[in-house]
Amino acid sequence: MHIITDSSLPSPCWVLEERKLIENLEIIKNIKQNSQAKVLLALKGYALWKSFPLIKPYLDGCCASGLYESTLASEIFNKEVHTYSPAFKEEELQEIASISHHIVFNSPQQFKQFANKCIQVNPNLSLGLRINPEYSESPKEMYNPCGLYSRLGTTIDNFDETLLPSLDGLHFHALCEQNADSLEHVLVHFEERFGKYLSSMKWVNFGGGHLITCKDYNVKKLINLIKTFKNKYNVEVYLEPGEAIGWQTGTLYATVLDIVHNGMDIVILDTSAEAHMPDTLLMPYRSEVLGAGKAGEKKHTYRLAGNTCLAGDIMGDYSFDSPLHIGDRVIFLDQMHYTMVKATTFNGMKLPSIAIQKIDGNVEIVREFHYEDFHNRLS
Repeated sequence: MHIITDSSLPSPCWVLEERKLIENLEIIKNIKQNSQAKVLLALKGYALWKSFPLIKPYLDGCCASGLYESTLASEIFNKEVHTYSPAFKEEELQEIASISHHIVFNSPQQFKQFANKCIQVNPNLSLGLRINPEYSESPKEMYNPCGLYSRLGTTIDNFDETLLPSLDGLHFHALCEQNADSLEHVLVHFEERFGKYLSSMKWVNFGGGHLITCKDYNVKKLINLIKTFKNKYNVEVYLEPGEAIGWQTGTLYATVLDIVHNGMDIVILDTSAEAHMPDTLLMPYRSEVLGAGKAGEKKHTYRLAGNTCLAGDIMGDYSFDSPLHIGDRVIFLDQMHYTMVKATTFNGMKLPSIAIQKIDGNVEIVREFHYEDFHNRLS
C-alpha cells in the first residue's frame, strides 16, 4: 500500500519521535556509565533545541563550531560548552571564551595568537589543540578530515612543543558514521604520533563520527577502548556524536504536487533534496522512503524529485505497491541529523515545518516557516 498519512500535518514537515530519541540516549547513557567517558552533543549534526530538555539529562554538554553554536549551547543547553573552529575570528573570540569551558585551536599559530587572550577573559578555560592523526577510514574523501592536504588539525610534523605548558588536551576527528573498529585503528596511529605527549594532558577528545546508535555498532568494543585509554594515560575522554543522537529518530513528510512522464513517471514533491536534505546529493546516499522499495522491486516505479529548478534536485527512483496520486504523502526516513542544520531556502523553497511526536503519541508543531524567514535572510 502507498503512503497515507495524517493530513493535519503541514507539508513539508520534519517530525521528531521522542520515543526513538530516548532509545538512542539510553544507549549513550550505558556507554557513559560503563566507560566513564563524557559525551557532548555535536550541534553541527543536530541542533533541534526544542528537544534539548529531553537530551540534557543524558549528556555532559555540547560541542560548537563557532560563536552562534556556542551561544545556543550556553543559553539553551546550559552545560559544558566546547568550541572548536578551523580558524577563529578575533572579534568573536572574547564572547566565545566567556561562555566556553574548552576552546580547541586548529593550529599552533592560532593557539599562540589567541590562547592568552582567551585565558584573560576566562581564567577557568581549558585549552586544546586539534591534531591530525593522518589516518582515517572515512567512506568518502569529501568527509575525510585526515585526507591529503586536509586543513583540519595539526600533523605531527607541524606540532609545536612550546605549546605544551599551556595545553590541557588534544582533540582529533577522524570518523564518519563508522564503527568502533575504525576508532581502534585511528587510536593506533594517534598514539604512534602523539602518545609521548599524553602524560601531560588532562583530556583527549575522540571527536565525532561514532555511529553509536546504529543497530550493528560494537558498543562493547567502544567501552573497552575508552577504558583502556583512560587507564593508560589517566585522562578524561570525550566523545562528541551528532548523527548518533539523531540517528533514525524522525522523518520528513512531503506531498505529491504533480506527476509527469518523460521516459518514466516522475513525482514532483513539495520538498527538495538540494534545499532540505543536501547530504543525499553530497554524500551521496539514498534516503529510505516508508513503504517503498528499489526501482522495479514493486509494481509502480517513480523518480522522486524536488520542486526547484535545479535539474539534479532528485531523491532517487523508488517503487510502490500501489500507484501514487497528487496529494499523497511521501515519508523520507532518518531525516533528523544533518538535515535541518543544512537546510536552505534555495529557489524560494519554504523550509519544512518542525513537529515533535511526544511519548504519548500527540504531535506538537513547534515551528512553521513563512515568507518573512526567506525575506529576512537577505537584504
